[in-house]
Amino acid sequence: MNAVTAPADIEIPFDHRQSAHCESGAIASLLRHAQLPISEPMAFGIAAGLTYAYLPFLKFGGLPLFAYRMPPGHVIRGLAKRLGIRMHFERFTQPEAGMAALDGYLAAGRVVGIQTSAYWLTYFPPDMRFHFNAHNLVVYGKRGDQYLISDPVIDIRVQCAAQALKKARFTRGVLAPKGLLYYPQSVPAQVDFTGAIRKAIRFTTGMMLYTPAPILGVRGIRTVARKIRRLDPRAAHHNKLLLGHIVRMQEEIGTGGAGFRFLYASFLQEAAVVLGKPALTQIADELTAVGDEWRRFALHAAKMCKDRMPMDYALLSGQLLDCASREEKIYRWLRAEVK
Repeated sequence: MNAVTAPADIEIPFDHRQSAHCESGAIASLLRHAQLPISEPMAFGIAAGLTYAYLPFLKFGGLPLFAYRMPPGHVIRGLAKRLGIRMHFERFTQPEAGMAALDGYLAAGRVVGIQTSAYWLTYFPPDMRFHFNAHNLVVYGKRGDQYLISDPVIDIRVQCAAQALKKARFTRGVLAPKGLLYYPQSVPAQVDFTGAIRKAIRFTTGMMLYTPAPILGVRGIRTVARKIRRLDPRAAHHNKLLLGHIVRMQEEIGTGGAGFRFLYASFLQEAAVVLGKPALTQIADELTAVGDEWRRFALHAAKMCKDRMPMDYALLSGQLLDCASREEKIYRWLRAEVK
């Protein structure tokens, strides 16, 4: 888009809603703005965003990466592909060009999603900022030097100064945003939710059940459980660092492991109505119960790291094995329902 200077004050009418997760929340908001009624859980489910991955070859703070959702960008692209939506994406080599493009879209009345680093977003309290370069939000206006922002993980509308937002959009490092902005370019008049839901469920259950790699899906959960059971008690300091890291990756970085289970369960509740399959509501209840067990695992691990409970690797390992077994049963049941 050619650079256009935005008026000093511009505010595009936009419906802000707090969401469970930034990427699914941002794209759901953009699609609703484009007159496609869709909830965040439905967006996440159709995008097949749920997963589990233990990636020892990727480091986060010097420790292995544990993931409970598909990689950043997958939700937006996966959802668009299954619903036949054409998305517009732009990245920039020069920050000035990226900010000018943002101003140009706002001047033209276009609400856009952008990828940022959460660390530089000044509306987050300092103790809540961390270096995560794939935080998605929606920009719907500008007032003087302040951009008007609908951040999916915050319950109110917020503002961010231009210089701070520029830093957030053009920070470096892993998953560097490179000024990414995006919006739905065209949305079909008729969307096949039934077909999209079935395809997405088959994708998610197939990935969780049948991946050949022992670090992905249900097999990945069991791999991590075995590793915890085999931790050497003599390396107590390292073990606490690892367990604390697992808890942070699971429950503090983004939506978290249990949070994504709850989000997918909400998707199944909606899918039960669309597909006319009441059994999906029962499956959703089972998945919610597994999410509760993920939370208990995190609580026990955190207490052990803080010496509020005796360190018990067998207990933690057993909890993860229980989650793996219950999730395997859920995905097999779910796959049979939508075959």
